Amino acid sequence: MIFVVVVAVLAILALITQAGVVALQRAHPAQGRMVEVEGAVLNVVDIGPRDAAGPPVVMLHGASSNLEIMRQPLGNRLAEHHRVILIDRPGHGWSTRADQDDSTPAVQGRMIEDALGKLGINRAIFVVHSWSGALGARMALDYPARVAGLVMLAPVAYPWPGGVGWYNKAVNTPVLGPLLAHTITLPLGYFLAEPGARGVFLPQTLPDNFVRNTATPLLLRPREFLANARDLVTLKEAVREQAPRYAEIRAPVVVITGDVDKTVSPNIHSRPFAATVPDARLIVLPDVGHMVQQAAPELVIAEIGAMIGRIVHKKAATAD
Repeated sequence: MIFVVVVAVLAILALITQAGVVALQRAHPAQGRMVEVEGAVLNVVDIGPRDAAGPPVVMLHGASSNLEIMRQPLGNRLAEHHRVILIDRPGHGWSTRADQDDSTPAVQGRMIEDALGKLGINRAIFVVHSWSGALGARMALDYPARVAGLVMLAPVAYPWPGGVGWYNKAVNTPVLGPLLAHTITLPLGYFLAEPGARGVFLPQTLPDNFVRNTATPLLLRPREFLANARDLVTLKEAVREQAPRYAEIRAPVVVITGDVDKTVSPNIHSRPFAATVPDARLIVLPDVGHMVQQAAPELVIAEIGAMIGRIVHKKAATAD
């Protein structure tokens, strides 16, 4: 009898999840262009003037999010004067990936490199947040001709003590993980999304309607939740492998971090990274947490603009 009840409850939760997926996707439809690459289809939003001076700006979001997390505080404003390319990372937002194990910065960097080539993007400034700090660093190592500069916001760059949350490990467990993702994750996550986002913002205040306005609930879809969890549990080993190469990065780098970031410690990540990369500058914001692009958008935009200006000036000087 207990078994029958459990199966019935799981079946009901699975139906609720499927209905929830349909509702979420109607509430947050895709707005970009789909670019096919090996192993993935990437959703790309291309905004701003195509003939703007200087390299375009490519923006890459972190874990548990999508391109909207970069568009609203930064992308739309940058697009007033610059070409801006916002990308849902493979498996996130409206991007898909064929294999959940394509979770590392190296693999996702290859996919993004391929997509940019198909878009006709040569050199670009990469603006990366959190998880994508490791991705931006990896792209600067693997594709130096593509990366004209790197602006890193609260980046992950090195291995850290501890794990990534029991639920991410559970979702990576065979059988149990997909079962959880297709039953309980969406209905439970619907109530936990806003408190979770509020914790990431601390000590800053979560903006009104942030979760809805950034399409964050798309994360609760089974295929994206599984992809996000896989990205997180494989990240530590990935950065452990690539960290010894950071001194090889030749692109100019600006690292912006909050001194009270409890999600990605600046002492473990930003400070040693900036000290290792030859042409790196570190900006530490007092009393700021993990969401530096929300806490100090004017400063971030000014740093991106200054980097573009230096690149344009250097190019002009070389031409002369």
